[in-house]
Amino acid sequence: MNTKTAIITIAGRPNVGKSTLINYLVGEKITIVSNKPQTTRNRICGILTRDNMQYVFVDTPGYHKARTKLGDYMVNTVRESISNVDAAILVVEPIPSVGAQEDALIANILGTHCPAVLAINKIDTVEKEKLLEVIDVYSRTGAFDAIIPISAKTGDGVDILLSECEKYSVESPFLFPEDVTTDQPERQVMAEIIREKLLWCLDKEIPHGTAVEITKFTERDNGIIDIDATIYCEKASHKGIIIGKHGDMLKKVSSMARQDCEKFMGTKVYLTTWVKVKENWRDSDFLIRNFGYRE
Repeated sequence: MNTKTAIITIAGRPNVGKSTLINYLVGEKITIVSNKPQTTRNRICGILTRDNMQYVFVDTPGYHKARTKLGDYMVNTVRESISNVDAAILVVEPIPSVGAQEDALIANILGTHCPAVLAINKIDTVEKEKLLEVIDVYSRTGAFDAIIPISAKTGDGVDILLSECEKYSVESPFLFPEDVTTDQPERQVMAEIIREKLLWCLDKEIPHGTAVEITKFTERDNGIIDIDATIYCEKASHKGIIIGKHGDMLKKVSSMARQDCEKFMGTKVYLTTWVKVKENWRDSDFLIRNFGYRE
């Protein structure tokens, strides 16, 4: 049986549902989801293998105006991810105008001659008439082989999107084992799960100033996994908020994270968390690399 692969970058502005789409396609949470923008920081691959076909979906950070060195890293990651792939999916919200961020991404797609599909997400939130306006506006850009309305939340239209992606496949041995769903090391997935819970539980800028380092990841003979994690924040006042009164916030974050870690690992997890301050770490090349954000 001849096998085929397709490497597809998923790009878009922050908070349009890229990570939700990846998780739905793969059938497992491998990239974190939040209603806050700029949730994804790294380039993360979600892998779906069906019969003789393997899709490698590259989840990218939301394209935004960078204000820190970490932001620069995220924007560069998006630009580079549209090069050297079989195709790109640009995910947009159902708004009948092309925003500045979409305009920049479309220019990147056209400039690299990357085949592209437009996925209009969140179609469950608008009337059909408005959706036709969105399709018309993006059709005029001339950047897309197909425009597909979807809901990454409900799965509506996602199979059609997947069928479109298969058109860009090439004959090739599988790039990953058939049972693998992500290229991320287990330690990195655990760190991202903890960061997701920080994004869910904390307000405003505080969670964006956090990073998580897994300092211990060991498996016992009975299969139980012990994880030690350090949460870094930028200010002493933020540390107090993350820990919370009587440690309540940290307990809440840790409990939520442990449940998702156990789902991913398929076994019992003992999670221990600490909080430390690293001032202005988002503007330190050394610390950005230290926390796993590498080119």
